[in-house]
Amino acid sequence: MVERAAIEGRLMDGDARFALESRYGHFTAMQVRDRRVRGLGLHFERLDEASRELFGGGVDRSAVLASIRTVLGDDLRDASVRVYVFDADPPRVVASAAPPHEPLKGPLSVKSVVYQRYLPHIKQAAGFQQAHINRTARREGFDEALLTTEDGLISEGSITNLGGFAGGRLVWPDAPMLRGVTMRLLERMDVPQERRPLKVADLTGFDQVFLCNSWGVMPVGAVDGVPLPQDAGLVARLLGHYEGIAWDPLD
Repeated sequence: MVERAAIEGRLMDGDARFALESRYGHFTAMQVRDRRVRGLGLHFERLDEASRELFGGGVDRSAVLASIRTVLGDDLRDASVRVYVFDADPPRVVASAAPPHEPLKGPLSVKSVVYQRYLPHIKQAAGFQQAHINRTARREGFDEALLTTEDGLISEGSITNLGGFAGGRLVWPDAPMLRGVTMRLLERMDVPQERRPLKVADLTGFDQVFLCNSWGVMPVGAVDGVPLPQDAGLVARLLGHYEGIAWDPLD
């Protein structure tokens, strides 16, 4: 639940938050620890690219930082922060803060769902469909939903990216998707990598499958009730790379 929100350096009341979060726009999500963020430059890049595509102009980094700092105030050092850019003239930058979120405890169980997002490379505000898919999967006892095409081609999770190790390579789905900040940080890992078309049935042949988002990196133990191989060494290597990524200061 959102606890605070700020627009371009000014705190907002609850009614204003609701009105803005229902508008046309895009956002990025990050975990703040000790007022630091992993991949801050990638968050700026995401916001800037999406703003240029949707609104015809980039985003003001100083406005982004001002809203983050304001929403954290002097007391919050750890938080889940979202930065939205909403349609206006000029576009408005809004940051919200909620309690910090740790990775889900794995191995996770995921369910495949036939659904493809419009403009999947943009992290869209007011994502009713994905929220509904995620909530439905959780009610059915799964940790996350895996989005696929009609013929079973995997793109991404409802709020995550999927990757896996197979034959000594780190493999990502070759499909339209949002390349999350955590995914992009893992792409810097010193291991052979490739993108290729993946179907759900292919995952049983992987040495280790995982999900990642701003919460962290989470191993997957089963898909549609079918167990997947687990390799503790690969998970440790993956986590070692992720946890070794420097945190960027917000102040």
